[in-house]
Amino acid sequence: MALVMGVDSSTQSCKVVVTDADTGAIVRQGRAAHPDGTAVDPAAWWTALRTAVAEAGGLDDVAAWAIGGQQHGMVALDADGRVIRDALLWNDTRSADAAADLIAEFGAEELARRTGLVPVASFTITKLRWLRDHEPENAARVAAVALPHDWLTWRLRGFGPAGESPRGPVLEELVTDRSDASGTGYWDPASGGYDRELLIAALGQDAILPRVLGPTEWVADAEGRRVGAGAGDNAGAALGLGAGPGDVVVSIGTSGTVFAVSEQRTIDPTGTVAGFADADGRFLPLVATLNAARVLDAIARLLDVDHDELSRLALDGELGAGGLTLVPYFEGERTPNLPDATASLTGMTLASTTRENLARAAVEGMLSALGAGLDALRGLGVPLTRALLIGGGAQSEAVRRIAPQVLGIPVDVPAPAEYVALGAARQAARIAAGS
Repeated sequence: MALVMGVDSSTQSCKVVVTDADTGAIVRQGRAAHPDGTAVDPAAWWTALRTAVAEAGGLDDVAAWAIGGQQHGMVALDADGRVIRDALLWNDTRSADAAADLIAEFGAEELARRTGLVPVASFTITKLRWLRDHEPENAARVAAVALPHDWLTWRLRGFGPAGESPRGPVLEELVTDRSDASGTGYWDPASGGYDRELLIAALGQDAILPRVLGPTEWVADAEGRRVGAGAGDNAGAALGLGAGPGDVVVSIGTSGTVFAVSEQRTIDPTGTVAGFADADGRFLPLVATLNAARVLDAIARLLDVDHDELSRLALDGELGAGGLTLVPYFEGERTPNLPDATASLTGMTLASTTRENLARAAVEGMLSALGAGLDALRGLGVPLTRALLIGGGAQSEAVRRIAPQVLGIPVDVPAPAEYVALGAARQAARIAAGS
């Protein structure tokens, strides 16, 4: 039995699965926590990765491996391969003004055409501009820019600062994949190359960027094992789920993501839909919302019930909640872009205002907000025939039963699993089987 390893280095933790390359069955697994915060020393990820790999039985009997991970984080390296400052993560919003500056300089339509993205604070390009403007001495030291999964792949292959790694600081050995490159804001999905003008406009100078590997390309680690390109977290999840064209993945975590596998590239100058690439040579247009499972959390607290009881109440409520409508923008909203919005409850009458209808309105309101993401994808011509519900919110029976009515398409709910790590393992299995 050939074994392969897949990794999910997420914001909260590092998950490792070792699977049978032929069947995908999990043989071993490990896990280690990451520190909280929106700026993190990448050394903490490296420690967690080694801990999780060891807990999963190590690499000695593994034929190939790949790493999936959180997108957009800025890992800035100097000429000696050392990390210059803590990595700014996707959820670090200090670069919001930098995003506005880049849009003012180049125009939203031009940026969308060149990269598939209109910058927001999440994307790497804005973090580099922030570094240039606020820490110019650090910006001047930058010799290479990597993303979290790029850097971890480089380290696990044996590269790193002199004296800390067997293969040394060979920055040209940094590699990434098209899905993670597509979240930087300086990569062109049409040509498959970096847009150096945008990189220089952000950082103030050129720098080494990871080589973008194709879906079946691989490099070797220090022991000769095959190493896949890896993937950004959403693309890794799509790969782990086996999602194909026509599928839309609706991930209901604290916040929400709606992303589809598409044969065609999307360009949205409004910035509602991010035109990411996937890990299989296709595209992964994505919509993000700020309010998803937290909507259910808030109403469960208000009603003083647990989530099982909230689900039961919602299913006892009327279709349409008797006219009760919850607009669930508890923490502002990103889609639509209403950062200062608040939630509202309307349609309250003596008949409609019941515990059951309030619970139902919470579920319908949350799903309607996610449904707006589906509408945005449809508006760009992305075909949607099936929704795959994942994330903690998808475990609610009320969500599962009400979702087809609100989303307007058939809904499947895969069993809970570490789909990003499984996607990375699937990629590793493909390169292990290749010539």
